[in-house]
Amino acid sequence: MKQFIVPLTAPEATDANRVGPKAANLATLGRAGLPNPGGFCLTAEAYRYQLTELGLEELAHRFASAELSESRRLSIEIRLGLYERPIAPAILDPLLDSWRAQMKTAELGVVRSSALIEDRAGANFAGQFESFLGLDNETDFLTAVRACWAALWTTNVRRYMATHDQNPAETAMAVLIQPLVSARASGGGLSQTAAGEMLLSATWGLGSAIAQGEVVPDRIVLGRDGALLEVEAGRKEHHERCVHGRGAFAQAVPKALVSAPSLTAAQAIELGQMLRKAEDQLGMPVEIEWALDDAGFKLLQARPLHVQPAHVPDEIWLRHPGLNGHPAGIGWGSGRAVVVNCECELARVGQGDVLVTKVPGPALSYILPRVAGVVSERGGSTSHLASLARERGIPMVLGVHGATRRIPDGAQVAVDGVAGVVRWIQ
Repeated sequence: MKQFIVPLTAPEATDANRVGPKAANLATLGRAGLPNPGGFCLTAEAYRYQLTELGLEELAHRFASAELSESRRLSIEIRLGLYERPIAPAILDPLLDSWRAQMKTAELGVVRSSALIEDRAGANFAGQFESFLGLDNETDFLTAVRACWAALWTTNVRRYMATHDQNPAETAMAVLIQPLVSARASGGGLSQTAAGEMLLSATWGLGSAIAQGEVVPDRIVLGRDGALLEVEAGRKEHHERCVHGRGAFAQAVPKALVSAPSLTAAQAIELGQMLRKAEDQLGMPVEIEWALDDAGFKLLQARPLHVQPAHVPDEIWLRHPGLNGHPAGIGWGSGRAVVVNCECELARVGQGDVLVTKVPGPALSYILPRVAGVVSERGGSTSHLASLARERGIPMVLGVHGATRRIPDGAQVAVDGVAGVVRWIQ
Protein backbone atom coordinates (compact mmCIF):
# COMPACT_ATOMS: atom_id res chain seq x y z
CA MET A 1 0.00 0.00 0.00
CA LYS A 2 1.33 3.43 -0.95
CA GLN A 3 2.00 5.81 1.95
CA PHE A 4 -0.30 8.75 1.27
CA ILE A 5 -0.08 10.29 4.78
CA VAL A 6 3.15 11.57 6.36
CA PRO A 7 3.18 13.30 9.78
CA LEU A 8 5.08 16.59 9.74
CA THR A 9 7.33 15.19 12.49
CA ALA A 10 8.39 12.15 10.43
CA PRO A 11 11.84 12.12 8.74
CA GLU A 12 10.09 11.57 5.36
CA ALA A 13 8.37 14.96 5.75
CA THR A 14 11.67 16.67 4.89
CA ASP A 15 11.55 15.16 1.37
CA ALA A 16 10.38 17.99 -0.90
CA ASN A 17 9.74 15.53 -3.75
CA ARG A 18 7.08 13.82 -1.64
CA VAL A 19 5.42 16.66 0.26
CA GLY A 20 6.51 19.83 -1.57
CA PRO A 21 9.07 22.41 -0.40
CA LYS A 22 6.50 24.30 1.71
CA ALA A 23 5.89 21.30 3.97
CA ALA A 24 9.47 20.01 3.72
CA ASN A 25 11.02 23.32 4.81
CA LEU A 26 8.64 23.50 7.75
CA ALA A 27 9.48 19.92 8.75
CA THR A 28 13.21 20.67 8.50
CA LEU A 29 12.87 23.69 10.79
CA GLY A 30 10.75 21.68 13.21
CA ARG A 31 13.44 18.99 13.48
CA ALA A 32 15.90 21.78 14.32
CA GLY A 33 13.73 22.80 17.27
CA LEU A 34 11.88 25.73 15.73
CA PRO A 35 8.17 25.74 16.66
CA ASN A 36 5.37 25.06 14.16
CA PRO A 37 1.70 24.06 14.49
CA GLY A 38 2.35 20.39 13.67
CA GLY A 39 -0.01 18.43 11.44
CA PHE A 40 0.46 16.02 8.56
CA CYS A 41 0.96 15.91 4.79
CA LEU A 42 -1.08 14.31 2.04
CA THR A 43 1.70 13.35 -0.35
CA ALA A 44 2.11 14.15 -4.04
CA GLU A 45 1.66 10.43 -4.68
CA ALA A 46 -1.94 10.77 -3.50
CA TYR A 47 -2.52 13.45 -6.14
CA ARG A 48 -1.07 11.22 -8.85
CA TYR A 49 -3.15 8.29 -7.65
CA GLN A 50 -6.31 10.43 -7.71
CA LEU A 51 -5.58 11.53 -11.29
CA THR A 52 -5.30 7.89 -12.35
CA GLU A 53 -8.41 6.77 -10.47
CA LEU A 54 -10.47 9.54 -12.09
CA GLY A 55 -9.14 8.79 -15.57
CA LEU A 56 -7.52 12.23 -15.79
CA GLU A 57 -3.93 11.08 -16.23
CA GLU A 58 -4.27 10.81 -20.01
CA LEU A 59 -5.70 14.34 -20.20
CA ALA A 60 -2.69 15.64 -18.26
CA HIS A 61 -0.31 13.93 -20.70
CA ARG A 62 -2.17 15.48 -23.65
CA PHE A 63 -2.04 18.93 -22.03
CA ALA A 64 1.77 19.00 -22.17
CA SER A 65 1.82 19.13 -25.99
CA ALA A 66 -1.60 20.61 -26.75
CA GLU A 67 -2.26 23.83 -28.68
CA LEU A 68 -3.43 26.84 -26.65
CA SER A 69 -7.19 26.41 -27.15
CA GLU A 70 -7.00 22.67 -26.49
CA SER A 71 -4.82 23.16 -23.41
CA ARG A 72 -7.41 25.54 -21.95
CA ARG A 73 -10.18 23.00 -22.46
CA LEU A 74 -8.09 20.21 -20.96
CA SER A 75 -7.11 22.28 -17.93
CA ILE A 76 -10.76 23.09 -17.21
CA GLU A 77 -11.76 19.43 -17.52
CA ILE A 78 -8.94 18.31 -15.21
CA ARG A 79 -9.63 21.07 -12.69
CA LEU A 80 -13.36 20.29 -12.51
CA GLY A 81 -12.67 16.58 -12.25
CA LEU A 82 -10.33 17.03 -9.31
CA TYR A 83 -12.64 19.50 -7.57
CA GLU A 84 -16.02 17.88 -8.08
CA ARG A 85 -15.44 14.12 -8.05
CA PRO A 86 -15.04 11.95 -4.91
CA ILE A 87 -11.68 11.13 -3.40
CA ALA A 88 -10.55 7.55 -4.07
CA PRO A 89 -11.20 5.25 -1.06
CA ALA A 90 -7.52 4.26 -0.80
CA ILE A 91 -6.76 7.94 -0.08
CA LEU A 92 -9.97 8.88 1.70
CA ASP A 93 -9.81 6.34 4.53
CA PRO A 94 -6.31 7.21 5.87
CA LEU A 95 -6.94 10.90 5.19
CA LEU A 96 -10.07 10.98 7.34
CA ASP A 97 -8.40 8.89 10.05
CA SER A 98 -5.58 11.47 10.28
CA TRP A 99 -7.99 14.42 10.22
CA ARG A 100 -10.14 12.94 12.99
CA ALA A 101 -7.08 12.26 15.13
CA GLN A 102 -5.89 15.85 14.70
CA MET A 103 -9.29 17.36 15.46
CA LYS A 104 -9.49 15.58 18.82
CA THR A 105 -7.10 18.24 20.15
CA ALA A 106 -7.66 21.09 17.65
CA GLU A 107 -10.71 23.32 17.53
CA LEU A 108 -10.21 24.35 13.91
CA GLY A 109 -8.08 23.12 11.00
CA VAL A 110 -6.09 24.50 8.10
CA VAL A 111 -5.55 23.03 4.62
CA ARG A 112 -2.75 24.46 2.46
CA SER A 113 -1.42 23.62 -0.99
CA SER A 114 2.17 22.37 -1.06
CA ALA A 115 3.02 21.98 -4.74
CA LEU A 116 6.30 20.32 -5.68
CA ILE A 117 7.32 23.40 -7.68
CA GLU A 118 6.58 26.20 -5.18
CA ASP A 119 8.80 27.83 -2.55
CA ARG A 120 11.91 27.31 -4.66
CA ALA A 121 14.50 29.91 -5.63
CA GLY A 122 13.22 31.80 -8.67
CA ALA A 123 9.69 30.38 -8.50
CA ASN A 124 8.00 30.81 -5.12
CA PHE A 125 4.35 30.93 -6.33
CA ALA A 126 3.45 33.18 -3.37
CA GLY A 127 -0.33 33.47 -3.12
CA GLN A 128 -0.98 31.53 -6.33
CA PHE A 129 -2.34 28.32 -4.81
CA GLU A 130 -4.97 27.70 -2.12
CA SER A 131 -5.15 27.96 1.67
CA PHE A 132 -8.28 27.30 3.75
CA LEU A 133 -8.54 28.44 7.37
CA GLY A 134 -10.99 27.68 10.13
CA LEU A 135 -12.27 24.28 8.93
CA ASP A 136 -14.40 22.44 11.49
CA ASN A 137 -16.20 19.64 9.60
CA GLU A 138 -15.30 16.79 7.28
CA THR A 139 -17.33 18.03 4.31
CA ASP A 140 -15.49 21.35 4.16
CA PHE A 141 -12.19 19.60 4.85
CA LEU A 142 -12.53 17.22 1.88
CA THR A 143 -13.70 20.07 -0.36
CA ALA A 144 -10.58 22.04 0.61
CA VAL A 145 -8.30 19.09 -0.22
CA ARG A 146 -9.88 18.69 -3.65
CA ALA A 147 -9.62 22.47 -4.22
CA CYS A 148 -5.88 22.35 -3.43
CA TRP A 149 -5.41 19.60 -6.02
CA ALA A 150 -7.46 21.55 -8.58
CA ALA A 151 -5.47 24.76 -7.89
CA LEU A 152 -2.60 23.35 -9.94
CA TRP A 153 -4.74 23.85 -13.06
CA THR A 154 -6.19 27.34 -12.55
CA THR A 155 -5.68 30.09 -15.13
CA ASN A 156 -3.53 32.25 -12.80
CA VAL A 157 -1.24 29.34 -11.96
CA ARG A 158 -0.86 28.34 -15.60
CA ARG A 159 0.04 31.93 -16.52
CA TYR A 160 2.62 32.01 -13.75
CA MET A 161 4.06 28.66 -14.83
CA ALA A 162 4.30 29.80 -18.43
CA THR A 163 6.60 32.66 -17.41
CA HIS A 164 8.90 30.03 -15.84
CA ASP A 165 8.71 27.49 -18.71
CA GLN A 166 6.72 25.06 -16.57
CA ASN A 167 3.38 23.33 -16.95
CA PRO A 168 1.11 21.54 -14.47
CA ALA A 169 1.32 18.20 -16.29
CA GLU A 170 4.95 17.84 -15.22
CA THR A 171 4.47 18.29 -11.49
CA ALA A 172 2.14 17.32 -8.64
CA MET A 173 0.35 18.77 -5.63
CA ALA A 174 0.85 17.72 -2.03
CA VAL A 175 -1.37 19.12 0.75
CA LEU A 176 -0.39 20.34 4.21
CA ILE A 177 -3.03 19.84 6.93
CA GLN A 178 -2.53 21.51 10.32
CA PRO A 179 -4.33 22.84 13.41
CA LEU A 180 -5.19 26.53 13.15
CA VAL A 181 -3.03 28.83 15.24
CA SER A 182 -5.35 31.09 17.25
CA ALA A 183 -3.16 34.07 16.47
CA ARG A 184 -3.04 37.26 18.50
CA ALA A 185 -0.59 38.62 15.92
CA SER A 186 0.88 37.34 12.67
CA GLY A 187 3.17 38.45 9.91
CA GLY A 188 6.29 37.77 7.89
CA GLY A 189 10.01 38.24 8.03
CA LEU A 190 13.03 38.68 5.74
CA SER A 191 16.31 37.33 7.10
CA GLN A 192 18.34 39.74 4.94
CA THR A 193 17.70 43.06 3.29
CA ALA A 194 19.81 45.02 0.82
CA ALA A 195 20.96 47.14 3.77
CA GLY A 196 22.25 44.05 5.59
CA GLU A 197 19.49 44.00 8.20
CA MET A 198 16.54 41.78 9.11
CA LEU A 199 12.94 42.89 8.59
CA LEU A 200 9.73 41.81 10.31
CA SER A 201 6.16 42.75 9.44
CA ALA A 202 3.31 42.31 11.91
CA THR A 203 -0.42 42.81 12.27
CA TRP A 204 -3.19 41.80 14.64
CA GLY A 205 -4.93 38.43 14.19
CA LEU A 206 -4.27 36.08 11.28
CA GLY A 207 -1.64 36.93 8.69
CA SER A 208 -3.91 36.76 5.64
CA ALA A 209 -4.49 40.53 5.81
CA ILE A 210 -0.74 41.05 5.28
CA ALA A 211 -0.41 38.34 2.63
CA GLN A 212 -3.26 39.82 0.59
CA GLY A 213 -1.96 43.39 0.97
CA GLU A 214 -5.08 44.59 2.77
CA VAL A 215 -3.40 46.45 5.64
CA VAL A 216 -0.19 48.40 6.17
CA PRO A 217 1.62 46.24 8.75
CA ASP A 218 4.07 47.27 11.42
CA ARG A 219 7.61 47.39 10.03
CA ILE A 220 10.33 46.23 12.43
CA VAL A 221 14.03 46.41 11.55
CA LEU A 222 16.69 44.41 13.39
CA GLY A 223 20.43 44.18 12.96
CA ARG A 224 22.01 40.90 11.93
CA ASP A 225 23.15 40.62 15.55
CA GLY A 226 19.49 40.65 16.63
CA ALA A 227 19.48 44.19 18.02
CA LEU A 228 16.21 46.10 17.59
CA LEU A 229 16.88 49.12 15.36
CA GLU A 230 13.51 50.55 14.36
CA VAL A 231 9.78 50.05 14.90
CA GLU A 232 7.39 51.77 12.49
CA ALA A 233 3.75 51.19 13.45
CA GLY A 234 1.40 50.44 10.57
CA ARG A 235 -2.23 51.18 9.75
CA LYS A 236 -4.10 48.02 10.71
CA GLU A 237 -7.79 48.96 10.49
CA HIS A 238 -9.03 45.36 10.44
CA HIS A 239 -7.80 41.89 11.25
CA GLU A 240 -8.72 38.36 10.23
CA ARG A 241 -9.89 35.80 12.74
CA CYS A 242 -11.54 32.37 12.72
CA VAL A 243 -14.48 31.24 14.84
CA HIS A 244 -16.06 27.79 15.05
CA GLY A 245 -19.00 27.64 12.64
CA ARG A 246 -18.08 30.85 10.81
CA GLY A 247 -14.66 30.18 9.36
CA ALA A 248 -12.38 33.13 8.59
CA PHE A 249 -13.80 36.66 8.60
CA ALA A 250 -12.62 40.27 8.90
CA GLN A 251 -13.22 42.30 12.04
CA ALA A 252 -12.55 45.96 12.78
CA VAL A 253 -9.57 46.68 15.03
CA PRO A 254 -10.25 48.94 18.06
CA LYS A 255 -9.07 52.49 17.29
CA ALA A 256 -6.46 52.37 20.05
CA LEU A 257 -4.77 49.39 18.35
CA VAL A 258 -4.84 50.54 14.71
CA SER A 259 -1.47 52.27 15.02
CA ALA A 260 -0.18 50.39 18.07
CA PRO A 261 2.72 47.93 17.56
CA SER A 262 1.59 44.30 17.37
CA LEU A 263 4.77 42.99 19.03
CA THR A 264 6.73 44.08 22.08
CA ALA A 265 10.44 44.76 21.74
CA ALA A 266 11.23 41.46 23.48
CA GLN A 267 8.93 39.52 21.13
CA ALA A 268 10.50 41.16 18.07
CA ILE A 269 13.99 40.19 19.25
CA GLU A 270 12.86 36.61 19.96
CA LEU A 271 11.36 36.33 16.49
CA GLY A 272 14.52 37.76 14.96
CA GLN A 273 16.52 34.98 16.60
CA MET A 274 14.19 32.40 15.07
CA LEU A 275 14.60 34.07 11.68
CA ARG A 276 18.38 33.79 11.86
CA LYS A 277 18.14 30.14 12.92
CA ALA A 278 15.79 29.39 10.01
CA GLU A 279 18.31 30.94 7.63
CA ASP A 280 21.10 28.84 9.12
CA GLN A 281 19.09 25.62 8.89
CA LEU A 282 18.05 26.12 5.27
CA GLY A 283 21.46 27.47 4.25
CA MET A 284 20.18 30.57 2.46
CA PRO A 285 18.42 33.90 3.06
CA VAL A 286 14.77 33.15 3.83
CA GLU A 287 11.35 34.76 3.94
CA ILE A 288 9.08 33.42 6.68
CA GLU A 289 5.46 33.59 7.75
CA TRP A 290 4.72 33.37 11.49
CA ALA A 291 1.92 33.55 14.04
CA LEU A 292 1.84 34.31 17.77
CA ASP A 293 -0.69 32.65 20.08
CA ASP A 294 -0.91 32.35 23.86
CA ALA A 295 1.76 29.61 23.82
CA GLY A 296 4.28 31.63 21.79
CA PHE A 297 5.52 31.92 18.21
CA LYS A 298 4.84 29.34 15.49
CA LEU A 299 6.56 29.35 12.09
CA LEU A 300 4.09 28.73 9.27
CA GLN A 301 6.32 28.88 6.19
CA ALA A 302 9.87 29.50 5.00
CA ARG A 303 10.89 30.09 1.39
CA PRO A 304 14.12 31.20 -0.35
CA LEU A 305 14.70 34.96 -0.42
CA HIS A 306 16.47 36.75 -3.26
CA VAL A 307 18.19 40.02 -2.34
CA GLN A 308 19.95 42.59 -4.50
CA PRO A 309 22.35 45.42 -3.64
CA ALA A 310 20.91 48.92 -3.56
CA HIS A 311 20.83 50.90 -6.82
CA VAL A 312 22.24 54.43 -6.93
CA PRO A 313 19.59 56.51 -8.77
CA ASP A 314 20.30 59.35 -11.15
CA GLU A 315 20.78 62.47 -9.02
CA ILE A 316 18.09 64.30 -10.99
CA TRP A 317 15.41 62.21 -9.30
CA LEU A 318 16.51 63.37 -5.87
CA ARG A 319 15.29 66.89 -6.73
CA HIS A 320 11.66 65.84 -7.18
CA PRO A 321 8.89 65.24 -4.63
CA GLY A 322 8.79 61.82 -3.08
CA LEU A 323 6.67 59.56 -0.91
CA ASN A 324 8.01 56.93 1.46
CA GLY A 325 6.70 53.43 2.04
CA HIS A 326 7.67 49.84 2.72
CA PRO A 327 10.26 48.58 0.20
CA ALA A 328 9.86 45.16 -1.37
CA GLY A 329 13.65 45.11 -1.15
CA ILE A 330 14.77 44.92 -4.74
CA GLY A 331 15.30 46.99 -7.87
CA TRP A 332 15.01 50.55 -9.16
CA GLY A 333 12.96 51.57 -12.18
CA SER A 334 11.13 54.42 -13.85
CA GLY A 335 8.24 54.85 -16.24
CA ARG A 336 4.82 56.41 -16.83
CA ALA A 337 2.51 56.29 -13.80
CA VAL A 338 -0.79 54.52 -14.43
CA VAL A 339 -3.12 55.13 -11.48
CA VAL A 340 -5.60 52.26 -11.19
CA ASN A 341 -8.55 52.33 -8.81
CA CYS A 342 -10.25 49.10 -9.92
CA GLU A 343 -9.32 45.94 -11.82
CA CYS A 344 -11.30 47.08 -14.86
CA GLU A 345 -8.60 49.71 -15.47
CA LEU A 346 -5.65 47.30 -15.58
CA ALA A 347 -5.86 47.11 -19.39
CA ARG A 348 -4.46 50.67 -19.40
CA VAL A 349 -1.15 49.44 -17.99
CA GLY A 350 1.36 49.06 -20.82
CA GLN A 351 4.87 47.70 -21.14
CA GLY A 352 7.29 49.70 -19.01
CA ASP A 353 4.60 51.55 -17.04
CA VAL A 354 4.54 51.93 -13.26
CA LEU A 355 1.35 50.60 -11.69
CA VAL A 356 -0.02 52.79 -8.87
CA THR A 357 -2.82 51.02 -7.00
CA LYS A 358 -4.52 50.72 -3.61
CA VAL A 359 -4.38 47.02 -2.70
CA PRO A 360 -1.48 44.85 -3.93
CA GLY A 361 -3.26 41.49 -4.02
CA PRO A 362 -1.43 38.43 -5.42
CA ALA A 363 -4.00 38.25 -8.25
CA LEU A 364 -2.05 41.13 -9.83
CA SER A 365 0.94 38.83 -10.39
CA TYR A 366 0.10 38.42 -14.09
CA ILE A 367 0.81 42.11 -14.69
CA LEU A 368 4.35 42.04 -13.22
CA PRO A 369 6.09 40.90 -16.45
CA ARG A 370 5.13 44.14 -18.20
CA VAL A 371 5.64 46.83 -15.54
CA ALA A 372 8.72 48.82 -14.56
CA GLY A 373 7.53 49.13 -10.95
CA VAL A 374 4.58 48.99 -8.57
CA VAL A 375 3.40 51.46 -5.93
CA SER A 376 0.54 50.61 -3.56
CA GLU A 377 -1.26 52.34 -0.72
CA ARG A 378 -1.58 49.18 1.35
CA GLY A 379 0.55 46.13 1.94
CA GLY A 380 4.01 45.60 3.35
CA SER A 381 7.38 44.12 2.51
CA THR A 382 6.25 40.54 3.17
CA SER A 383 2.95 40.54 1.25
CA HIS A 384 2.59 37.87 -1.42
CA LEU A 385 2.82 40.36 -4.30
CA ALA A 386 6.01 41.84 -2.80
CA SER A 387 7.49 38.34 -2.73
CA LEU A 388 6.58 37.81 -6.39
CA ALA A 389 8.03 41.22 -7.30
CA ARG A 390 11.34 40.33 -5.61
CA GLU A 391 11.41 37.11 -7.57
CA ARG A 392 11.10 38.98 -10.88
CA GLY A 393 13.37 41.89 -9.91
CA ILE A 394 10.47 44.38 -10.09
CA PRO A 395 10.87 47.42 -7.78
CA MET A 396 7.90 47.89 -5.50
CA VAL A 397 7.01 50.30 -2.68
CA LEU A 398 4.03 49.46 -0.47
CA GLY A 399 2.06 51.22 2.25
CA VAL A 400 2.42 54.60 0.49
CA HIS A 401 -0.28 56.73 2.06
CA GLY A 402 -2.41 58.55 -0.53
CA ALA A 403 -0.41 57.26 -3.52
CA THR A 404 -3.35 57.04 -5.93
CA ARG A 405 -4.43 60.57 -5.00
CA ARG A 406 -1.03 62.30 -4.84
CA ILE A 407 0.85 60.74 -7.78
CA PRO A 408 -0.46 62.26 -11.04
CA ASP A 409 -1.71 59.79 -13.62
CA GLY A 410 0.67 59.87 -16.60
CA ALA A 411 3.57 61.49 -14.71
CA GLN A 412 7.08 60.10 -15.05
CA VAL A 413 7.90 58.30 -11.82
CA ALA A 414 10.87 56.49 -10.33
CA VAL A 415 10.44 53.59 -7.88
CA ASP A 416 13.24 52.69 -5.49
CA GLY A 417 12.35 49.20 -4.24
CA VAL A 418 15.30 49.13 -1.83
CA ALA A 419 15.00 52.53 -0.15
CA GLY A 420 11.19 52.47 -0.26
CA VAL A 421 10.76 55.81 -2.07
CA VAL A 422 8.70 56.81 -5.12
CA ARG A 423 9.38 60.15 -6.86
CA TRP A 424 7.75 61.89 -9.82
CA ILE A 425 8.38 64.74 -12.23
CA GLN A 426 5.72 67.44 -11.94
